[in-house]
Amino acid sequence: MLKPADKSGYSLFISDLHLCASRPEITSSFIDFLQSTAVNAEALYILGDLFEYWAGDDDMEDVHHQTVIIALKKLANTDVNIYFMHGNRDFLIGADFCNVSNITLLQDPTLIDLYGNKTLLSHGDALCTDDIDYQDFRRQVRQSKWQSDFLSQPLRDRKTQIEAIRMRSEQEKSGKSTEIMDVNPQAVEALLLEYGLPAIFIHGHTHRPHQHQLKIKNLEITRWVLGDWYEQGSYLICNHAGCSSSWLS
Repeated sequence: MLKPADKSGYSLFISDLHLCASRPEITSSFIDFLQSTAVNAEALYILGDLFEYWAGDDDMEDVHHQTVIIALKKLANTDVNIYFMHGNRDFLIGADFCNVSNITLLQDPTLIDLYGNKTLLSHGDALCTDDIDYQDFRRQVRQSKWQSDFLSQPLRDRKTQIEAIRMRSEQEKSGKSTEIMDVNPQAVEALLLEYGLPAIFIHGHTHRPHQHQLKIKNLEITRWVLGDWYEQGSYLICNHAGCSSSWLS
């Protein structure tokens, strides 16, 4: 189980920033967050969808991507441990990006020891089991053969395909209920049971920041849902005293 080094006493959790060149204000907010808040932490956990999309590590020379990579590397050079977990938009981020940015890639889900509390981390999209079409798509694109075949295509073609998928996804969302696109309670409970009923569960994806209190087999479990950064950036801060949500000023 991954355990923080306890350098300065708190760890930060973020997800669903959806960074892209067309929304430079979010990227600026993220870099400011790294320089002013994350720099004083012992660890930063990015639980998926750091980018709006990722077409492959051969796109790292993109000017916008370079800006983000440089900012992450600068933070890592201050001895802040940076951990990244794939989201549904950037699951093609690979070893090259992680090595250049000096970040550690986590499996989804991952258990950590968070100041003495067993804590489970996930992006969260695998728990939206009521959205059957999405789960079929997720299983397809997470297969190593699909990814290998996709990444073997020219970068321009990959980006064109991704844009088409994104447009189709947005159209399909308009016909889905909010309940279908949220996590399924039974799926959440099954995952928590599988991982030994951790005290804390942190995930993103749904863009519905909230603190949920669950009770399973007479054990109290806190489920934290991280917010997106479309309107205002947010993060979860945890230390020995517990966790709390914060918003960027």
